[in-house]
Amino acid sequence: MNKLIYRSRAAISQLIYKRILLLVTILFCVGVGVAMANMSRLSSTLIQAQALQNATLYAQAIKEARTLYSSDVISPLNTKKAINFTHDYNPTPTKVTVPVPATFLIELGKHITDKNPEVSVRLYSDYPFPWRREEGGARDDFERQAITYLMQNPTGQFFRTEDFRGKPAFRYAQADRLLPSCVNCHNTNRDSPKKDWKVGDVRGILEITQPLETITQTTRTGLKDLFLLLAGLSILGIAGLTLALSRLRQNAKQLEQRVRERTAQLQETNVELLKEQEKSDRLLLNILPESIAARLKDGQNSIADGFAEVTILFADIVGFTVLSAQISPEELLVFLNEIFSAFDNLTEKYGLEKIKTIGDAYMVVGGLPNPSTNHAESIAEMALDMQEELAKFNVKHHSGINIRIGINTGPAIAGVIGTKKFIYDLWGDAVNTAARMESHGIAGAIQVTKSTYDILQNKYLFEDRGIIQVKGKGDMNTYLLVSRLVSVVSV
Repeated sequence: MNKLIYRSRAAISQLIYKRILLLVTILFCVGVGVAMANMSRLSSTLIQAQALQNATLYAQAIKEARTLYSSDVISPLNTKKAINFTHDYNPTPTKVTVPVPATFLIELGKHITDKNPEVSVRLYSDYPFPWRREEGGARDDFERQAITYLMQNPTGQFFRTEDFRGKPAFRYAQADRLLPSCVNCHNTNRDSPKKDWKVGDVRGILEITQPLETITQTTRTGLKDLFLLLAGLSILGIAGLTLALSRLRQNAKQLEQRVRERTAQLQETNVELLKEQEKSDRLLLNILPESIAARLKDGQNSIADGFAEVTILFADIVGFTVLSAQISPEELLVFLNEIFSAFDNLTEKYGLEKIKTIGDAYMVVGGLPNPSTNHAESIAEMALDMQEELAKFNVKHHSGINIRIGINTGPAIAGVIGTKKFIYDLWGDAVNTAARMESHGIAGAIQVTKSTYDILQNKYLFEDRGIIQVKGKGDMNTYLLVSRLVSVVSV
């Protein structure tokens, strides 16, 4: 059966491996196809972006040259009468002429076009001077559209790709706006077509046209190399994924074997953990009441409960100090453990809750954590049995130790204190009074308060001890529990 399951798993694994390999191959092929389909669009985008960047730099350089010419040449020479500033730039050996900034820009464009026949630099306007009406106005649809657009968007750019002189070219235009130094000249010139120019007005359009052949060839060569690189990487990627999937398949087999081995180990570990958990639970129940332990497991961090009436017993072994000086610490511990183990059995017998032991003192309470109606009787029965257990111990070990017991009934608060080495403890005046009953008691006797006496007086024999002075409490009337009057079977 296991072999059949293993073969089925192997067949399924082989099928999944082939399907994944086929899927990866298809995805790579689709990716390459998409890359090829987008290559043309990417090529056009890159070409246009490069052409726009070149044109913008051209325009910026030309405008900076005119600005420099205007500020560093025209302004210093403007006051010299021997210098003739003219729009009709035609220098002669007898007279020095200096072109105005606009003419300088036009002449600069002509020089650039002469040096680079495929490049065109033009300055045109809707308001050309009379002597530039033929060549200074718009000559085609692009120039007319550029004027219309840039008059409305002076800070914008107008460009597109189209045939120019029989070849694909990139035409770029931007507004040529009036500077403060030019406004007065244009408004006062008698031939000016417009007399109300203001700073920032669009005086004309600067157009730069450049061929796309070189940019296109460079871009497409780069994209071709990139495509070949991607294709090579795709082939390497498919090969690498094939090897990786093969390795993963092998690792999966090894992992499956390890999982089976690990599962068996975990099952064994779980059995051991269950045993340890049971030990921990038993240990916790030795420290705390079962209901309190359950509440701690449920996540309650703070546990404190008030009880209207409980009965508390404090017991102290009398003569134990003398005994400790006569025997070794190891023997002393054995004796103490024997006595307290007998007391623990009595606690369990009567359904009481052991709170703690301090040295040779023992504390137990009835009526919590689960309230009951016979807690006083249960404590009384335990106190009488504790005397009997100690008497048996003395006979067995030929010792003469005794026990002093104090009991009180009243309200108390019980809860868990601490987060490490925590204990279930008891607080309240009733607890302190019970402790005083023990410390002010008589060796071999069981001293109880009036509250406990009132509950038990009809079932047990008591001796009225009378008024005694109790530390922290003042005068108190206490009683000594002597024996049972009737058989108390309800406990």
